[in-house]
Amino acid sequence: MAKLTKEDIIASLKEMTIVELNDLVKAVEEEFGVVAAVAAGGPAAPAEEEGPAKAGPSEVSLILKGLGTGSKVAVIKAVQAITGLGLMDAKKLVDAAPSPIKEKISPVEAEAHKKTLTDTGAEVEIK
Repeated sequence: MAKLTKEDIIASLKEMTIVELNDLVKAVEEEFGVVAAVAAGGPAAPAEEEGPAKAGPSEVSLILKGLGTGSKVAVIKAVQAITGLGLMDAKKLVDAAPSPIKEKISPVEAEAHKKTLTDTGAEVEIK
């Protein structure tokens, strides 16, 4: 197997979606037993240079709109896993749809949770 160069890796990272990058980071963390974290004195984010026109929101809310075609039990279990709530509280949250599942989270985290919920058949919106 040919060894990949840094340039090859960076080129492939540029082609990935945010969700794919998030999955990759989690896989690397699990494989090597490390935690990806930004240093407190790290470089400034490039979004500051691009201006507000290109920068997206830094915090979003994940809203459960309804069950859609999914199994109610599967949706409840997914909500329970995402929120850390007990079974009854997760059920109440699903029954009260449309309802916020998580608020003030990063867009990357919201996309990952949205994928989890849509895989169960739930209708989800990110605001």
